[in-house]
Amino acid sequence: MTKLTLEQMYTAISHDEFDDRHYGAIQIPIYQNSLFAFDTYQQFEHAFEQELGSHIYSRGNNPTVEFLEGKLALLEGADAARCFASGMAAISAAIFSSVKAGDHIVCVSNAYGPARHVMGDYLKRFGVETTFVEGSRHESVQAAVRPNTKLIYLESPSTQMFELIDLEACAKLAKGIGARTIIDNTWATPIFQNPLEFGIDLIVHSITKYISGHSDALGGVVMGSNELMKPLSRDEYMLFGGIMTAHTASLVLRGLRTLPVRMERCQASGLKVASWLEESSPFVERVNHPGLPSHPQYELGKKQLRGYSSLFSFESKQPIELLKAWASKLKLFKIAVSWGGYESLATVGRNTAVNGEVRTIVRVYIGLESPDDLIRDMQETWQEVAASASQDRV
Repeated sequence: MTKLTLEQMYTAISHDEFDDRHYGAIQIPIYQNSLFAFDTYQQFEHAFEQELGSHIYSRGNNPTVEFLEGKLALLEGADAARCFASGMAAISAAIFSSVKAGDHIVCVSNAYGPARHVMGDYLKRFGVETTFVEGSRHESVQAAVRPNTKLIYLESPSTQMFELIDLEACAKLAKGIGARTIIDNTWATPIFQNPLEFGIDLIVHSITKYISGHSDALGGVVMGSNELMKPLSRDEYMLFGGIMTAHTASLVLRGLRTLPVRMERCQASGLKVASWLEESSPFVERVNHPGLPSHPQYELGKKQLRGYSSLFSFESKQPIELLKAWASKLKLFKIAVSWGGYESLATVGRNTAVNGEVRTIVRVYIGLESPDDLIRDMQETWQEVAASASQDRV
């Protein structure tokens, strides 16, 4: 496993070795076929002897998908990668490869909702139990460990509240009890965080988000050591069939080429908007962004992260319906699930109690638009909505 610097990542993503099989094509072709033929039966049998490394059937290895997997593994510093049809397909494969009946999982409570559903509900039918803990407190993870704990599932920063987990401490804890660690690294991407260097075992990404970057492709990936990836490839990848298609892999490769550039832009824009919301916005009480010095785990973030993406949240004392009206009137933000594309998004979440106060959580994704335009849109729209609400109360 080789760790690349950011500058090395630029070259690794942009430069491909010349391959004379492809007639000098700059981009690897889309191998839009289901099967691969052989000249002799001896070649056919030899391929099956090395099935995971041979091109036999696109449910196993497709050259376009394989090329993408190689690029992703290089960026993450992993021995191997396997691409799936969606982020949830990758997450489910990684989890199923790590537990069996009678095992116990410790999972951070703010992990991605469908992933929590798999561990907290679906796996119960197979005799696997899960304990959900506050991942920002390592002692909570330690306290939840049982003699049969075989997996610690992490997401850092976490969904919605963007809390950090001490990756090195969790990896050390897991190794000490013979358990495995999995982390969802979608928020940071391989550009800004490489969890393998802290001892994490398997990494999953929703390729749908930043890696693809154009809101036009679904995908997921699992990455790790050959020791862990070979059995996952043989079983959960080959048997579940949730593969990525060659056409999708080509779309993702197109987005991957600009990933470092986009992430640097998103980092700068996200921090600018987050800082404005924290310092100047009249309707925000708190901003949850690990790149702000006010974040309670700012120092841990500097240790684990090389940079920050542009998805974060803020808390407001304003009524949830008023914030929904604000989001509905924003001109440069769309209301939609997912994130990581070129378009900015805003979604109004749940009410939560903070020190006895009811607050509304708003998740914001900053895309590639001008951050000054986005700030102006937020500010002017709030003034309009607040004025209208005041008139209604008169």
